[in-house]
Amino acid sequence: MTAPNHSPSAPNLAKLSLGTAPDSWGVWFPRDDHQVGWEQYLDEVALAGYLYTELGPQGFLPQDPGQLRDELAKRNLTVTGGTVFAGLHKGKEALDKAKEDFGREAKLLREVGAEYLVHLPDQYTDMHGGALTESADIDPEQWQNLISGTNELANYLLEEHGIKLVFHPHADTHVDTQERVERFLSDTDPELVNLCLDTGHISYCDGNNIEIIERFPERITYVHLKQVEPAVRERVRQEKLSLAEAVPLGVMCEPPFGEPAFPPLLEALAKLDREIYTVIEQDLYPVEPHIPLPIQARAAGYMRSCGLGPVRRWPY
Repeated sequence: MTAPNHSPSAPNLAKLSLGTAPDSWGVWFPRDDHQVGWEQYLDEVALAGYLYTELGPQGFLPQDPGQLRDELAKRNLTVTGGTVFAGLHKGKEALDKAKEDFGREAKLLREVGAEYLVHLPDQYTDMHGGALTESADIDPEQWQNLISGTNELANYLLEEHGIKLVFHPHADTHVDTQERVERFLSDTDPELVNLCLDTGHISYCDGNNIEIIERFPERITYVHLKQVEPAVRERVRQEKLSLAEAVPLGVMCEPPFGEPAFPPLLEALAKLDREIYTVIEQDLYPVEPHIPLPIQARAAGYMRSCGLGPVRRWPY
């Protein structure tokens, strides 16, 4: 159960459910020598106190529905959603590929009782080394491809699979700044496309998370909780570093040591008065395999102190 709020002025966070993601264990790819394996990840998610998890990069967790259900059940874990990358600004071929990739993920999500699929836009920098892979600018035709493609993909997922698409603004992509996020929300179909508000990426790009929540309250249906370390962010700006170069420096940091502050953010989310998954997603790639567990256990404890849950106790 969610931790009770004893202060009469504390916000009621009962409709916000705490989860975590493979990203918080340094998992960016289906397989990588610098990452923990899926068994260690699932074991440690439970040890850290979480009851909800995302699937992570497509192919990281077991893809056989029966095996995945068994592994989750052994640890009393529930899936909140999945994540898939797509470069819909590139046009029809990218949209066709997205329908295939997202459709495959949607089938797996249905099998484990989840309903959200997070659309991550392709980065214009390489996720390993940070090299520029395409222009950081987006022209009007590409923007229209992104808007129409997202609408079509969301409609396809809902009609064919009963899965809801939530779009994830992301640093080093064409929907990064608050201005671009708000334009994206204004241009896409509100009946089909909602937001996975990633608080860290918004802050990384100088945005104001609470303003976005207040301006587009009906579009905030899924959240990634993440904080930015201001001093590292400033170094990133001064040295013009890519996200892949910034993450190993600790730009996305352990709560509560960064921005945005979580208590007022959680209060703003609570005012929406709807069921929302709030998933801790701290970018840690690459990281030694023994490092994530204590960090994410502390994060779970901190979130519980803010009134957010559920968090299990050991022994579970």
